[in-house]
Amino acid sequence: FSAARFCTALKLGPAPTPDLRFVSSPASDAADQVKSPVSYPVGLYPEVEPFKSGMLDVGDGHKLYYDVSGNADGVPAIFLHGGPGAGCSPRCRRFFDPSFYKIVVLDQRGSGKSTPNAADDLHGSLIENTTPKLVADIEALRLALDIPKWGLVLGGSWGSTLALAYAQAHPDMCEALLLRGVFLFGPDEVNYLFCDGGTYGQNPQAWSEYKRFVQETSDDWERESTNLLGAYWQRLTCDDVDMRKAAAAAFVGYELSISKTYIDPGVLAEYLGTPSILIPFAVMEVHYMLNG
Repeated sequence: FSAARFCTALKLGPAPTPDLRFVSSPASDAADQVKSPVSYPVGLYPEVEPFKSGMLDVGDGHKLYYDVSGNADGVPAIFLHGGPGAGCSPRCRRFFDPSFYKIVVLDQRGSGKSTPNAADDLHGSLIENTTPKLVADIEALRLALDIPKWGLVLGGSWGSTLALAYAQAHPDMCEALLLRGVFLFGPDEVNYLFCDGGTYGQNPQAWSEYKRFVQETSDDWERESTNLLGAYWQRLTCDDVDMRKAAAAAFVGYELSISKTYIDPGVLAEYLGTPSILIPFAVMEVHYMLNG
């Protein structure tokens, strides 16, 4: 994808409030079966607090938040979050056995506790925000923490792509990869999910709401309907703060609805109610989809 494909509307109407009730509702009877009265999420290790944290200066104006938890003498493992732009939460540490692993989490450029955050400094967050730079950041963190090599690199969704890119660039620096919810950001995948309506059969309400947001804020729907990602980018980067937040909510709501069978309403509320999570999630994901 090229930035030249961005759609620029001549004018935008008032930002509508996205109807995201479908996100916490199962898309099918099969999806309904995963809901249960037990606490969510299940099957993860107990919560663990970091014994070390910091901000790593990687240049280009970026300082990246990281923390280390678990067994200080354990097998070094790093968690690569999705989005890109989703950032890490305490839940990310819970994928690892804290008695066995030295757990490292990292907020990638523009997201989470890293600075600049796309919610506060859109332009700064996008400077040198590319896949090769993110790969270099992982290696810089390994060296800063004096880790000989990663025993495990775990990534989900975009994190799986980043893990593969890191392993290709530094094959001798990681013993194993654990990839989940693999999404490689290829043109076919992006078009199917975000441009061509491939998810309509899976969740028609989600796809309809994803399109409706653009349609209701467009002065040229016929044109923008052929480039929904470009239309979202125009809204995510406009000067209207309310429009940016509404566009981010509409995009993230759709993304969550098609990437998960069920999302806890509390998790959804945290995403939608925290600009430092919501804005980077949408901005970085669309940025990478459009620019590769």
